[in-house]
Amino acid sequence: LLDKVRIEVFEVEKSEIQKSMESVSFDLISMINNAISNLTTFAKKQMESLQDFEIEIQSGVYSGQKVIPIHRVGIYVPGGRYPLFSSLLMAVVPAKVAGVKEMIICSPPNPQGKIHPIILAAAAASGVDRIFRIGGAQAIAAMAYGTASIPRVDKIVGPGNSYVTAAKKIVYGDVGIDFIAGPTEILIIGDEYANPDFIAADLIAQAEHDCNACPVFLTNSAFKADHVEKKVNHLLNNLRTNSTAVSSLKENGYIIVVDSWEHAIEYANQKAPEHVALFMDKPEIILPKLKNFGTLFIGEWSPEVLGDYCCGVNHILPTSGAARYTGGLSVKDFLKTQTTLRVDKEGFERISLIASSFAQAEGLTAHAKSVEVRQSSLKVDG
Repeated sequence: LLDKVRIEVFEVEKSEIQKSMESVSFDLISMINNAISNLTTFAKKQMESLQDFEIEIQSGVYSGQKVIPIHRVGIYVPGGRYPLFSSLLMAVVPAKVAGVKEMIICSPPNPQGKIHPIILAAAAASGVDRIFRIGGAQAIAAMAYGTASIPRVDKIVGPGNSYVTAAKKIVYGDVGIDFIAGPTEILIIGDEYANPDFIAADLIAQAEHDCNACPVFLTNSAFKADHVEKKVNHLLNNLRTNSTAVSSLKENGYIIVVDSWEHAIEYANQKAPEHVALFMDKPEIILPKLKNFGTLFIGEWSPEVLGDYCCGVNHILPTSGAARYTGGLSVKDFLKTQTTLRVDKEGFERISLIASSFAQAEGLTAHAKSVEVRQSSLKVDG
């Protein structure tokens, strides 16, 4: 009902995907491929730190780790007001690098029952296996539990509206999810040398996402604060997404003047924003002390919009303070880090007393017995 369309066949056919590829300009397809290449390079570097190993903890006791990709992943791609094909790339590429065997996409159709062609083109370019025209909470439920036509997945990732977010929260436990995302956020920290045009443009870029976006500028210069406010008002005049941006800035936007950088650091770490940008002559003054953020953008030539699209870092990031305990989407979200244990007789003889003593101290007599029967066997063999 909300999509204003009745769908008989949910899966998008290969022929429709091919037509979408042909309808998108060659230049844009080339740029999509460039972004995929950058995302792939970054994800492969992340992958290097997540490898199998086995280590001899002590003589005869071998503990190991196996890094195993999730089998099937479901990716939700918003397609309402804006066809966010960039979010598709942000989820598909690290999943592919991680070794996920099957990736499916759910995205809401338009009133004609079609998914936006740029979403289909990006899906084809990035190697998605199957695409379904279904959106909202029902798409999350379908991927979490499976239907006659949509397979059940092991994990669901990707941003969505409040209904999608609520649905992901409900199904978590029956299926894995990336995280619960709230409204987008940016905190720009700038000194007296920061370019006010750049700051204003980046605040508005975040504000146009939706009316609940949270754009904040923090500075130690009252003059700069006043200058940025004037620039924001000027840039809003000719903006196509003016109504959304104005609402966001009015309800959730702030310009804050602090009397020391220590206060700026304290504020940033407490808020743990999705995006933190440093427009400072000497960012190294505060950079080492910033601990909580989704992505950190260093310098005025590193605008957040580059991170949104094409520089390798992921734009599916924690919001609402979640950066205090987690980071953004990455290859590790598509991997299971599972452990192994291999102990020979000599190793068991050396270490088993610790286990049986712990079990007895905790009152778990069957645990202790599991060790003791083996200790008795060693004595008989000896």
